[in-house]
Amino acid sequence: MLKLGCGLTVNPMATLNSSYSLSSTFYLTGIPGYEEFHHWISIPFCLLYLVGIMGNCTILHIVRTNPRLHQPMYYFLAMLSLTDMGMSVPTIISLFKVLWSISREIQFNICVVQMFFIHTFSFTESSVLLAMALDRYVAICHPLRYVTLLTPRLITKIGIAALLRSALPTIPLVARLPFFPFCRSHILSHSYCLHQDIIRLACANTKFNVIYGTVVITMLWGMDSLGIFVSYVFILHSVLRISSHEGRFKALNTCASHICAVLILYVPMIGLSIIHRFVKHSSPLSLVLMGHIYLLVPPVLNPIIYSVKTKQIRQGILHLLLPPKISSAVI
Repeated sequence: MLKLGCGLTVNPMATLNSSYSLSSTFYLTGIPGYEEFHHWISIPFCLLYLVGIMGNCTILHIVRTNPRLHQPMYYFLAMLSLTDMGMSVPTIISLFKVLWSISREIQFNICVVQMFFIHTFSFTESSVLLAMALDRYVAICHPLRYVTLLTPRLITKIGIAALLRSALPTIPLVARLPFFPFCRSHILSHSYCLHQDIIRLACANTKFNVIYGTVVITMLWGMDSLGIFVSYVFILHSVLRISSHEGRFKALNTCASHICAVLILYVPMIGLSIIHRFVKHSSPLSLVLMGHIYLLVPPVLNPIIYSVKTKQIRQGILHLLLPPKISSAVI
């Protein structure tokens, strides 16, 4: 007990516990500098989420209901749609609570759960893109063994392995967070929770989390990107052996959608990681925009890209939207 002037007595442990108890609540950030326009900004965000969810649900429905699409390529596409939604859906409530001025607060336990899902599905999507690259490699380099090699049972195992491979390394990162005191500012950089964002607010030794997080990202994304690169080296080598220009173009065209999906995931993902870890004085607005691109662009663009570039998906969408006679005439 400390005795101060004016007869006041202060318990240091009570003060310490009081400051640590603040760690149960954090404050989210909308679009810095444009707070008065948040209601208007919410409109395009709402449309993007709607397009992303409807697009991915449409692909899942088409793959599930069309027996002709029960093939390895479309099973992996369905996995990509699931991971896209798993990455973006956990942020909906917190984002619109901020944009609609309902509340900027988020409880620590909810923040940790949201963070876990975002990072897990982000890693999973990278793993799925690697599986899709291997799918294209087998389809182009070993077409006669395509169906026998990539059986539904093997594809299921790949999907489960991709999820476990992404979730298990994330657990140590989030499991340590409840033991950290957060006695600094509780204002986060985004309208959702990311590990690299919340860890900078801890007033304790976070060296393990920082090093371990960097190693996990480097290992998972590095191995996936290397696997994708090696797959395309073999694909390109096989395509160049095709004698006709038409055959080469047709083979490469089947990879175009996948290459686009890889770029729209990895470019913002790497950019956001670099900004958080290595750029100390970056603009808050650029950080927020990069974060939203990272979570919203893949779920929105992937269904559009695959619908435009994949004839079977395009046919399935037309069958859903138009009467049978009209859709058959259009196709």
